[in-house]
Amino acid sequence: PNYISPTTLNVTGAGNYAFQAQPMGVPGGFVVPPVQNQPTMTEGTIWMPIPPSIPNCPPGLEYLTQQIDQVLIHQQLELLEIVTGFETSNKYELKNALGQRVYFAAEDTDCLTRNCCGPSRPFTMRIMDNLGREVITLQRPLRCSSCCCPCCLQELEVQAPPGTTVGYVVQNWHACLPKFTIQDEKRMDILKIVGPCVVCSCCEDVNFEVKSVDETCAVGRISKQWTGFVKEMFTDTDNFGISFPMDLDVKMKAVMIGACFLIDFMFFEHTGNKHQQSGVW
Repeated sequence: PNYISPTTLNVTGAGNYAFQAQPMGVPGGFVVPPVQNQPTMTEGTIWMPIPPSIPNCPPGLEYLTQQIDQVLIHQQLELLEIVTGFETSNKYELKNALGQRVYFAAEDTDCLTRNCCGPSRPFTMRIMDNLGREVITLQRPLRCSSCCCPCCLQELEVQAPPGTTVGYVVQNWHACLPKFTIQDEKRMDILKIVGPCVVCSCCEDVNFEVKSVDETCAVGRISKQWTGFVKEMFTDTDNFGISFPMDLDVKMKAVMIGACFLIDFMFFEHTGNKHQQSGVW
């Protein structure tokens, strides 16, 4: 579908999170102070400069307010998992469009859960900034991964900071398409996510469209990027790109990041026999 510029979009049903034109794409109508710090480097990784604190912004989410409309997520390669087939904790780098690391994410699960439950496992994902602070926590309970059980579909809770819920990602029942709803902390529907009927393809990206609540306007996208034949066949190391309006509330940007992780586990995390789910079934 054709994208609509976020500067001209006002999404129906988004309540306080409606996308409205702002000068220079700055969220909330205020001017973000310039960042004084220069990019830092640790172990060869260039971090995004530490932003100044912003009123009414959860600590750590200031990184998402600086005219950021794209986040790239790279899963780290685990040699032990490749050699032995033993499922290890997933780790990810989250970068901005300049390639600077914004966050680092690490799965917090026990060995038994990872290797017995596979991609359907419940998990806690801890997302940290460049000061080592845990700024976002994702909680996924154990739920059914098939649309055959519409009463027990997938859900993910997003907390920012840890202990403070800012939103949810809820799977919606559909016979053919992967569909999700992004909700705020009060369970109000903010956005919809609609995936393709077949969630696997060769030599091309797999796109999940982010839409308004009534699904009439495309406002962003979560893309599972093709990483090459060797990586796709022999590892479960995935790359994702998330695009969203610059003036989307930072809490909802955090929830969209959570949605990307849920989609990764549901459709692109291989099991022990390297089987990959190809759709809602």
